[in-house]
Amino acid sequence: MKLPDARKILGLGPDDDPRPHLSDFKQAREHIAAMVRSAPNQTLADRYQQGLIEFDQALAAIQEHLEASGLAAPPLPAPVATETPPPTPAPRTALYLAWLVVFLTGLGGGAWIYLKNEEAKEQQRQTRLGFLANQGSIMVENRRWQDAAGAFAEIEAIDPGSTLARLGRRSIEVGMVEEQTQFIGYWIGQATAELEAGRLDEATAAARQVLAKFPAEKEALSLLEKVATARANLSRNAAIAAARQALDQRRWDDAIAAAQGILTKTPEDPDAKLILADATAAVEKIAADKAKAAELLQMAVARDQGQFDQQALDWLREANSLTPGNPEIAARLEKLSSYTRTLHVPGDFATPAEALASARDRDRIVLGIATWKGPLVINAAVELQGAGFAETIVECSPENGSAISIGPDARGARISGITFRHESFAAGSDRFSAALVRGGQATFVDCRFTDASGHGLAVIEGGQAIVSRSRLANNGWNGVAAIGQSTTLEVRDCESLENFEHGIESWDGAAVILVNNRCEGNSRNGIHADNGRASATIEGNQLIANREFGLVLDSAGGGKISGNTARANLLGGLVIRAAAAGVPVSSNQATLNLGPGLVLEKGLAAASYADNSISQNHGQQTFADIDLATGENSAPEAGKIPRASIIAEPEPAPAR
Repeated sequence: MKLPDARKILGLGPDDDPRPHLSDFKQAREHIAAMVRSAPNQTLADRYQQGLIEFDQALAAIQEHLEASGLAAPPLPAPVATETPPPTPAPRTALYLAWLVVFLTGLGGGAWIYLKNEEAKEQQRQTRLGFLANQGSIMVENRRWQDAAGAFAEIEAIDPGSTLARLGRRSIEVGMVEEQTQFIGYWIGQATAELEAGRLDEATAAARQVLAKFPAEKEALSLLEKVATARANLSRNAAIAAARQALDQRRWDDAIAAAQGILTKTPEDPDAKLILADATAAVEKIAADKAKAAELLQMAVARDQGQFDQQALDWLREANSLTPGNPEIAARLEKLSSYTRTLHVPGDFATPAEALASARDRDRIVLGIATWKGPLVINAAVELQGAGFAETIVECSPENGSAISIGPDARGARISGITFRHESFAAGSDRFSAALVRGGQATFVDCRFTDASGHGLAVIEGGQAIVSRSRLANNGWNGVAAIGQSTTLEVRDCESLENFEHGIESWDGAAVILVNNRCEGNSRNGIHADNGRASATIEGNQLIANREFGLVLDSAGGGKISGNTARANLLGGLVIRAAAAGVPVSSNQATLNLGPGLVLEKGLAAASYADNSISQNHGQQTFADIDLATGENSAPEAGKIPRASIIAEPEPAPAR
């Protein structure tokens, strides 16, 4: 070590004589050696030991300087690195050590300053480490990760390998992961809740909060995909609703265009396919109806001899029903109708009841645009003609009876262009229907039967009714019901919607012919037929989204079940019971129902019903060999169907 460095370590100036300070140097060295021995850890002990070595080197340099200057040299201090005593020194060594003691005593002031400086440095260092550790913890708690990292980096610089620095960095990592997890969890939860509530814009915004910080976060990306799917479904559902509305309103071209638009995007959409098929079939039927109407018109014109002709009149009425609004047919019908007596209300009579009281067979009663008060009773083969179901309405209180009743003497009454309804709803076990055919014969064309406390239309006591191009909706029991032996009901091209019981029902020996009708959204089955030995011909009907089954055939002695579609019904598609085993059931479709597509009672062979399309229904497609007395299936894996869901409960008494 060079002399200037030694003087600096010992606190001596360039010209100071070291000899007066030798005793102080001795005490300083002993204090440093004690610090080495009492250090709290090896790191500090190593640092103090290094300081002691430097101190000894400084003393040695001073000794060499004194010897070179011809001054008596002080003896060197004993080394602290060994525990064995040093050998007995030679006389010169003893003299050297004596001089070193004197030298150390003289230089004590400088060594003391050095010692104090070292202690102050260590105290400052420990204070700084404590401060930085505290600051780092505070920054971690406040999630100021960069500031926390800076604090722990400084600790590492001051104390390499420090446990504080290592634990601090780990706390930053854990905190950042926790913050990320909480952040992602919060916004993912928000996005999920908004998606479930149908608030798609809000769901998108919440998911993007996550992706702004973590672009590859899988759950947020998945949520955006779900939002996109939900948007597509909303658009698709709106398009389906618009197409169905056009279908319901008989705007066939609009329905076809809407369905084709959906199929352009999703070619296999089942609803759009069915709407397109229905609308296309309707357009084709219109073309066929026009051709048939033109043929009937020619036949009626050929029979027109300027006098009443029932056959020609019937042909023209059918032609007018096939192509309503055709001016040529309407004019010819008006001419042939004029051969009979025409009664106008208002005009000839103030009320429909007065006109009916004076009417006789073959009279025509024309009702103007108004809401007329019932009940009305027809007991003659008259024609009751309204201005259209939206403009001519007949209503009455539900306690007073049916808005219109066809009595036994009305053998060929015809009613067209009128809405029949109750003014309000009356609960009870004995409710009137909106319209009643009781033993007579009547044809209803382009009519509405709505808001009845009981059935929309009831046919009883051997009555015969033909209903075409009409709607039966929102009635307290069935849309239309046929009850009793010798009673017949024919329903064609009608809609039976949202009725509280079945769309169409027959029981106790009534016979039915049901063709090309739409039974949708009824609280029980679309069609329920329990005809006993009477026939049931059920063809080409759309049975959609009813809350039980599309069709339940309890019993029938003849007829056929063909070309019907049962779709999206809650409990299933078609149910056939053993009492209808003789009725052919073929070419029907049951799809997308929330229960089995086809249910067959015990004793019916599934192979006999193979000519039906049963697909995409929930769970098992066909339940066969069901004991409907208990609802049990002989195959254990087939499960159980509630009997009450299949077998109709006893019906309330028909309207009086």
